[in-house]
Amino acid sequence: MITDPKNYEYGDNILSGRIILITGASDGIGRALAIQASTLGGRVILHGRNTRKLERVYDEIESIKDAPTPAIAVLDLSVATGDDYTALAKSIQESFGRLDGLLHNAAILGQRLPITQYDPDEWQKVMHVNLTGPLVLTQVLMPMLRNSNDPSVIFTSSGVGRVGKPFWGAYSASKFGIEALFQMLAAENEHTTLRSNCINPGPVRTKMRLEAYPAEDREKLIAPEDVTATYIYLLGPDSKGVTGKSFDIQ
Repeated sequence: MITDPKNYEYGDNILSGRIILITGASDGIGRALAIQASTLGGRVILHGRNTRKLERVYDEIESIKDAPTPAIAVLDLSVATGDDYTALAKSIQESFGRLDGLLHNAAILGQRLPITQYDPDEWQKVMHVNLTGPLVLTQVLMPMLRNSNDPSVIFTSSGVGRVGKPFWGAYSASKFGIEALFQMLAAENEHTTLRSNCINPGPVRTKMRLEAYPAEDREKLIAPEDVTATYIYLLGPDSKGVTGKSFDIQ
């Protein structure tokens, strides 16, 4: 096991031949990782809810010399039904037959209010996108992950997913749930090749960070491109056997 994954050094083709689904791939960390994974030989499935944004990332990847052609999977997690998830899984099965990596990156912030003022409908929406979405996606994509010789599932946590800080509402509660979810998946698959881990990227220069801290000096934050090493480590072969771990990048 690498002792310091955030400074992980890897070869040019470390993800060659791997098929990787990244949720929330149109912006921020998801976009940065999709581009980097493609540069390293990974075949990336770009998930998001905005077709136009995903097409822009698709075009960026297509412009990279020798990068495998990506795919696009449009699905709005806030309104997706069981049939929508099933259709996505069927499409991936028919197109690729397996899945070597699944990164749960998509999330929404929700309201920054005291619990006593939090709108229940907004609470339900945040929990659905941030926690129920990753659960259902993992369920429907499990057959494709089982078809891989080295499947890796990565969940995204937060500092407020470990300490309940004031005014973080449903976002914090959903990330506490993610911490439990990835641990359960790891424990339930300890005798298989599937590995389940979690990453807390810390403060990163993303749209969500700006939404949460509009007055913050963004220039003092690290860019999404600077936090990809830990993700690459967990998606690649050097982390084989590593499971049930929660990593802090900062």
